[in-house]
Amino acid sequence: MPTLTIPRELVRSGELILIPRKEYDELLHFRMNNVREADMTPAQKRALVRARKNFAAGKFLTPHELRQKLARQD
Repeated sequence: MPTLTIPRELVRSGELILIPRKEYDELLHFRMNNVREADMTPAQKRALVRARKNFAAGKFLTPHELRQKLARQD
């Protein structure tokens, strides 16, 4: 069995959580089954499809480019 060394700083800072695998699986199952999805209107669905196509084609602005364009409009 492999040996695992846990840094003392991690333990002292309270950032380490250990739970049994069964409880972890139950938590994942609970989170996956309680995710709420938003209902979209047909117009929102078309806009999402168009946005995904534009993104795939590289037609988008980075946050930096958007800030520059907005700053020029003042």
